[in-house]
Amino acid sequence: MNRLFIVSNRLPVTVHKRGNDLHLVPSVGGLATGLGSIYREHKAVWVGWPGISGKHLTAEDRDQIAVLLSEHQCLPVFLSEYEFEKYYNGFCNKALWPLFHYFSHYAEYDPAAWKIYAKVNKKFCDAVCAVADPGDVIWVHDYHLMLLPGMLRKNLPDAAIGFFLHIPFPQYEVFRLLPWRREVLFGLLGADLIGFHTFEYVTYFFNAVRRILGYEQEMTKIKAGDRRVKVDTFPMGIDCRRFAGAVHDPRVEKEIAAIRQLVGTEQIILSIDRLDYTKGVPLRLMAYDALMEKHPELQEHVTFVLVAVPSRTRIDQYTRLKHEVDQLVGRINGRHGTMSWIPVRYLFKFLPFHQLVALYRLADVALITPLRDGMNLMAKEYLATKGGGRPGVLVLSEFAGAAKELGEAVLVNPNNLREFSSAIYQGLTMTEEEKKKRLRVMQGRLVRYDLERWTSDFLDVLGATRNYQRMLDARFMDEDLVAQVTEEYCHATARILFLDYDGTLVPIARTPDQAYPDPEILRILAELSGDPRNRVIITSGRDRAVLEEWFGALGVDFIAEHGIWIKEREGEWKTVTLVSKDWKSEIRPILEVYVDRTPGTFIEEKEYSLAWHFRNADSGLAGMRSIELREDLMLRTKHLDLTLLEGDKVVEVKNSGTDKGVAALNWLRNTMYDFIFAIGDDRTDEDLFAALPGTAYTIKVGPDPSLAMYSLRSVAAVRNLLKGLGPGPERSAKRRVSGVQGP
Repeated sequence: MNRLFIVSNRLPVTVHKRGNDLHLVPSVGGLATGLGSIYREHKAVWVGWPGISGKHLTAEDRDQIAVLLSEHQCLPVFLSEYEFEKYYNGFCNKALWPLFHYFSHYAEYDPAAWKIYAKVNKKFCDAVCAVADPGDVIWVHDYHLMLLPGMLRKNLPDAAIGFFLHIPFPQYEVFRLLPWRREVLFGLLGADLIGFHTFEYVTYFFNAVRRILGYEQEMTKIKAGDRRVKVDTFPMGIDCRRFAGAVHDPRVEKEIAAIRQLVGTEQIILSIDRLDYTKGVPLRLMAYDALMEKHPELQEHVTFVLVAVPSRTRIDQYTRLKHEVDQLVGRINGRHGTMSWIPVRYLFKFLPFHQLVALYRLADVALITPLRDGMNLMAKEYLATKGGGRPGVLVLSEFAGAAKELGEAVLVNPNNLREFSSAIYQGLTMTEEEKKKRLRVMQGRLVRYDLERWTSDFLDVLGATRNYQRMLDARFMDEDLVAQVTEEYCHATARILFLDYDGTLVPIARTPDQAYPDPEILRILAELSGDPRNRVIITSGRDRAVLEEWFGALGVDFIAEHGIWIKEREGEWKTVTLVSKDWKSEIRPILEVYVDRTPGTFIEEKEYSLAWHFRNADSGLAGMRSIELREDLMLRTKHLDLTLLEGDKVVEVKNSGTDKGVAALNWLRNTMYDFIFAIGDDRTDEDLFAALPGTAYTIKVGPDPSLAMYSLRSVAAVRNLLKGLGPGPERSAKRRVSGVQGP
């Protein structure tokens, strides 16, 4: 059985050193709490920082910590104080956290912090690689480790790697502010599966990858080179049974009685969150203040219990936030309080589990109203504790990921104070029947998609995605298959090679004229075409004049404009079928409109075809325009006997009845070849693959499904294969050693 590794910034337990003694305590945080039980059930190894810096540790301490943590299925990654400061407080919480939560004005882009962030990600990579085997499952969590999947992929190419982001992924216009945006995306794309809480975040991620890296999506997968990375939605659940069952714990019941006696009012409003500027705590206080102003009859009947858990106290914004909240609480209590009633009960501390559950259970209304939040599990925890005569009302921000699941809550825009205070009033005055009706639906959803289901769902999809990638990888030619092709080539006496150009012999360029043949490919083609047993045909969508200019001196044959024109080295250019260019005057104005409406696009005009290129345009706009253009052209081309070709960032119009497969028959019709070879990278080459006999070697460049027998990963792999076929001295020596007779 392959092992599961969970990798996150913090371990589920934290190490404390008191004198010379080391102690473990449960870690605070949503991830540690959420996955704390799951990783034990899966017998996973959890890799993370143990919560204590290297300054306070001797070598003996480190060894002792490693042994102590191993008993809890944990593997520590030790960080120095400087590393932790720059990586965690620096880059993670001064750059990524504010930016991803749309507080870009708080973001600081410190190159030194970025350097340490990369260094720490490498430390995590080294720790995992030291213990993981090639086929293990590695599940990386959250924004602290966004470079890690790419690092792991390089070191463990056969591992199943998943990544889950627990915070929002921002829109493209926000994400692009990050100076190291490309590095972060490349890091994430090392994973087989990338998970987000909501479909919105998935959409934003697709958009960023497309616009920044130029990678297109195919349904729910990103086409990242020779890999397909799946991106999907997995709304994180909670352990519902744990929270629902805890309300009957004697400690919880005792705490409920104590709180009820202390507060004394009929109804309780609860707010509990880390004291973070993304949570909107000041706005909750302002909305409560407005509620008391508008509804003075509620005074002395409702108490607001505000619990703010200390967070990142060494960062300036958090210090200022604490001061603002303190002032608001004092002002509200001063304005509305009486000798017998304190409007706001304020706690600035972490609460143990039994006190937390007691407050959830008691609260008539819970305010979970972040300004931006990836999910917010506290909303779900609150709902799990309700029932049995205390249904409660959840007032939930529409900007929390949980709002996508919990539509029966009272949804609110926390920036609208009038709407916010009205929502609180609605919660306080809602009928018991309505409360129970809403609660029943939400609790049913939480029970069905709980933490266990979330975990198994992600891991199942990760396994299926990895299997799909293995299936794609199996199509790629290995060394043995390349040797087989080479050997058959050596023994053959009449060979024909159909070689696509753009994307096969040379990389795709920004514009067609930039893909000029380099000295290496010219040398490869010259060696192949110089062998009298070979017939080399360049198959391309390019204009015949360009092909003649580039390769005319090499003695090769041509298929131009995707099969409209053909030329044998001994002959002249000729068309395969009767073709016309009269249609251009009708189609060209349509393409020109789309060029004008889509900056960065251009028209490539060939003798018998027109192509609209959109590689250099904004990918989002171009993708939309290409769909519109195809719809327009389909209506116009039906009566003109034309065909639409969709290539790599290009839409081309040409005469029907012509393609590379039809053109190839010109050579195959009258000559018997004992070695037939064809290679290409896009849809137009599928016509060629389909037309060739089953004995031919047909090869697709890239992992996409194809009629070709095999695949190669890249242009570099194509060139290496072709160089192996040529008569160079390295290959001649190899043939002598292996005993294979060459031509």
